[in-house]
Amino acid sequence: MPKRILKWLFHDVWGWKVSGQLPIESKYLIVVAPHTSNWDFLVGLFYRKLTDNFNPKYLAKKELFVFPIGYFFRWVGGYPVERVKNTHFVDALVEVYNTNEEFITTITPEGTRSFNSKWKTGFYYVAKKANIPILRIAFDYGSKTLVIDDIYQVNKELDETIIDFKIWFSQYKGKNSENGVKWPE
Repeated sequence: MPKRILKWLFHDVWGWKVSGQLPIESKYLIVVAPHTSNWDFLVGLFYRKLTDNFNPKYLAKKELFVFPIGYFFRWVGGYPVERVKNTHFVDALVEVYNTNEEFITTITPEGTRSFNSKWKTGFYYVAKKANIPILRIAFDYGSKTLVIDDIYQVNKELDETIIDFKIWFSQYKGKNSENGVKWPE
């Protein structure tokens, strides 16, 4: 689809705008929240297609990567994830970061579109082990703004980092706001 049509759909038809700028780093991890709707995928995909030289991968449950729809998800940057414990996912993703000069991927720490007070912690451990920064991006359906924060260097313990993230993300309204990030919980 031509970029001008994507731009028209994203900005004029859907009414989305963007606040903030992407960093210049060649390697970082994007943490996206609140993730409350399948529409989040389309908003992110359109933004990615509208932005030059921005092609992050995104992580999704492996069940989405079956024939025939799996080809589409891979084509738009999908990376299948086994969602059971003890798959060494963090170490595998760290290895991808360590063996590539440029790599960006996206994680939703909630791990579901429903409300989840107990976030997945993989984003923290990937950033720490791969020694990469995190970029927080929020989908604010209240103002129809894709909010891009400044780069976040992980230099705190896990619990403090999660609190920082929940405080930051809780100011933004997901499509299904009852499932969004809440702080205090």
